[in-house]
Amino acid sequence: MTAERLVGLTSWHADWSGLRVAVLGLSVTGFSVADTLAELGADVLVVTEKADEEYAALLPVIGARLWTGSLDRVPAELVAFEPDVVVASPGFAPSHPVIAWVQDAGIALWGDIELAWRVRDKVVRPDGSAADWILITGTNGKTTTTRLTATMLSAGGLRAAPVGNIGTPVLDAVRDPAGFDALVVELSSHQLWYLGLQRGAERVSPHAAVCLNLADDHLEWHGSAEAYRDAKALVYDNTRVACVYNKADPATRRMVEEAEVVDGARAIGFDLGIPGPSDLGVVEGILVDRAFLEDRRTSALEFATLALLAESGLSAPHIVSNILAAAALARSLDVDPSAIRQALQGFRLDPHRIEVVAVTGGITWVDDSKATNPHAAASSLAAYPGAVWVVGGLLKGVDISDLVAGRGATAKAAIVIGEDRTAVVAAFSRHAPGVPVFEVDGAETEDVMAQVVEVAVDVARDGDVVLLAPAAASFDQFSSYADRGRRFAAAVKKRLGGGADGEHDVDPDAPGAASA
Repeated sequence: MTAERLVGLTSWHADWSGLRVAVLGLSVTGFSVADTLAELGADVLVVTEKADEEYAALLPVIGARLWTGSLDRVPAELVAFEPDVVVASPGFAPSHPVIAWVQDAGIALWGDIELAWRVRDKVVRPDGSAADWILITGTNGKTTTTRLTATMLSAGGLRAAPVGNIGTPVLDAVRDPAGFDALVVELSSHQLWYLGLQRGAERVSPHAAVCLNLADDHLEWHGSAEAYRDAKALVYDNTRVACVYNKADPATRRMVEEAEVVDGARAIGFDLGIPGPSDLGVVEGILVDRAFLEDRRTSALEFATLALLAESGLSAPHIVSNILAAAALARSLDVDPSAIRQALQGFRLDPHRIEVVAVTGGITWVDDSKATNPHAAASSLAAYPGAVWVVGGLLKGVDISDLVAGRGATAKAAIVIGEDRTAVVAAFSRHAPGVPVFEVDGAETEDVMAQVVEVAVDVARDGDVVLLAPAAASFDQFSSYADRGRRFAAAVKKRLGGGADGEHDVDPDAPGAASA
């Protein structure tokens, strides 16, 4: 009867009472899951290796139980609980022993996105419908595109929220009593893997979706590049209106071609070239839409110019691509081009995304600490060719050789940091032997960026750019990519003085563990 009951749980107003649910993990996502299920009347057991004190204290208040301890093996308490369904936080990889036990035991396995989709009708619009969902994924640019899309929708008069992997759980937005017209959902490959387990009427069916790009990342979590690619491709499944893809990345086109979509869904391409019908692109410095207008074969709608974007620091090629993708998603919900232009005029990038932290002595210091994989770093290096490149960290099983051989070979110098320095230095030795390499060896967290800045000051000259674009995760020496970027900016300020142009405070608690 449990399987039959789960099939029917596709509404907030269904009978969830007494359902035994084990929640794996107690981060912000895990707590949102436990809180939601407790409100619905389910019997909730949270299982986690360690618990934040605040969340742990709140669990008994909402009526949920907590078990903490090693998860190297399946806890006896979890087995004895006999859950009807397990909802896992996205950090739990397919190979995790608890996940393997759940699947071997035939227990239903969901992620938080699956649960949020099932209960999305808690607050509905005046016509009785739930908010439209727009899904965004990609190896790089997800957060920027999610913020851009939500900003464009809001400028167009819609109540929209950026949620998901960006930091705010989807379940928090679903339960917001004011309600939304659209939820712009950033999805990691981890969250998409869990969505791929679902079948039938409970499958997520977005209004529109995009995979911005694809490059190897998180291979240690998925087990292979193919598995990572297959997870990303799931973003398009069951899309109703618009499958937006990157014409410059053939992998995203193939994803759309292979996706199972709702009849009538259109493929909408974008890139930096002249757009064809059903595309968005750039014509003589003007960003145009040839997809969402009646006479798209002979006409185009202008919504921005490269000159306008440059005024807001948005003219780097990969940022322009993000803007085109976001505009396509916004246009799929009938947002007027004038509203998109208005949104772009007030938009600013997140801290640690190609952020100029100082311009002093003729040298520009740029923090792109959010470039946590080679694909992202390649975009940064394309925006700043010939930079003094600060690179390194945790490579997450990804080979950096192609990046070094390509974009890295044009760097003025490389300053290598992090746990995986040996692999980075070896890549330069093999593929870019003409680039001077300086290794910051064995530095403690407090000293890493001070040493980086000292080396950079010796190397850089008037007109140069010093670019922090690590192409690697930060958790070997820093608490997050935000912590890494903040320490870089602070070291620059301390060494060169506080009057540099472009400096501003950044949030050290900005989401730093977002996954691709």
